[in-house]
Amino acid sequence: MTNKRIAVIGAGVSGLTSIKCCLDEGLEPVCFERTDDIGGLWRFQENPEEGRASIYKSVIINTSKEMMCFSDYPIPDHFPNFMHNSQVLEYFRMYAKEFDLLKYIRLKTSVCSVKKRPDFSTSGQWEVVTESGGKKEMNVFDGVMVCTGHHTNAHLPLESFPGIEKFKGQYFHSRDYKNPESFTGKRVIVIGIGNSGGDLAVEISHTAKQVFLSTRRGAWILNRVGDQGNVQEFTETAAIFEDGSREDDIDAVIFATGYSFAFPFLEDSVRVVRNKISLYKKVFPPSLEKPTLAIIGLIQPLGAIMPISELQGRWATQVFKGLKTLPSQSEMITEITKEQEQMAKRYVESQRHTIQADYMDTMEELAELVGVRPNLLSLAFTDPILAWQLLWGPSTPIQYRLQGPGKWSGARKAILTTEDRIRKPMMTRVVESSDSMTSTITMARFMLAIVIFAIMITYF
Repeated sequence: MTNKRIAVIGAGVSGLTSIKCCLDEGLEPVCFERTDDIGGLWRFQENPEEGRASIYKSVIINTSKEMMCFSDYPIPDHFPNFMHNSQVLEYFRMYAKEFDLLKYIRLKTSVCSVKKRPDFSTSGQWEVVTESGGKKEMNVFDGVMVCTGHHTNAHLPLESFPGIEKFKGQYFHSRDYKNPESFTGKRVIVIGIGNSGGDLAVEISHTAKQVFLSTRRGAWILNRVGDQGNVQEFTETAAIFEDGSREDDIDAVIFATGYSFAFPFLEDSVRVVRNKISLYKKVFPPSLEKPTLAIIGLIQPLGAIMPISELQGRWATQVFKGLKTLPSQSEMITEITKEQEQMAKRYVESQRHTIQADYMDTMEELAELVGVRPNLLSLAFTDPILAWQLLWGPSTPIQYRLQGPGKWSGARKAILTTEDRIRKPMMTRVVESSDSMTSTITMARFMLAIVIFAIMITYF
């Protein structure tokens, strides 16, 4: 019996780990990447490419290396705890090389369409049409993993800013920002206060004459930039805010207004309405006759996305292989509706919050589905040192390799040395080690000095 063939669309972080998940389950992955290299969002380029996620030169990831690593491949200890985008990409390249993933990737290959085969209700198969070098090709796959992310299509709501068409200065989406030098001596408005908006406002403030940060609902801001309300209207050279205030001689406007996502190649298999999508556990469309389509990494966690994508991929490949089953369609829709109602109560309505999720809750839920959630009570009796570390130490993704499918023999050691990897990049000076006797004498002298000092304070 031949292995099931799985199409993986995209060779960014979610695509790379999905390839590995397929290999771990004995599936045959074929990954299609429209650009000439891997890395997706984290591969910086000076000039943005159409249809590809983009970052600015100074980006440093805002999750630590211990919380963002893949569960069976810790980030090297000498890497900084919060890495520059070039180091994030370097880690992904190391991961791809370690597990020999590159040979499964077809670069410069775009996916044109993904359609159900006529016998989909029984076979669950898909017809995938790709294009490379001007030539189209159709292949049949037993499953599809969509790993295109949600930072590709810039959300630029110009209709919400009357007068922008008359504005004589420069305006663009934060996706096209690369460095602050071009704003030297200028007055700049940054619209939006998400990750990019906050980063750009601060970075540009080092070179610009003045920076204004515009936000619809307000926020607490340290006084490094001038914070303003929402822009009501633009003129040729000015911005008028909703509170009636006005700023003249504006040179540039940067719209840090987020992104929208779409899957045009999927046609009617997955519907996106106002940046909302109905997916069971944020992975599976509930309306398909066969669960052979998975959306990986379409999530905005309050934490790292990499290990979540990995667990999604591990679960999806188990479902593809028939090792796990999904609830009925009605049960899935009921849960999706309930989750969307909870999201509406918790967050304001925006492009960003349609796919918001709590990091730890999501990880634990997926780990339970995959069958790899560690049993702390059992470990307390069999391995109390490890149990103590899991309970009181950082809750890293490596814990999901201790047991169950995909168990990794190096997981225990990696967990117990977490603090060593955290400390290593901060050890910038070589300190000569001393023998234990010298250390004991030094400590005794130190304690004696404290006692003498305490007596002096008390009686003198």
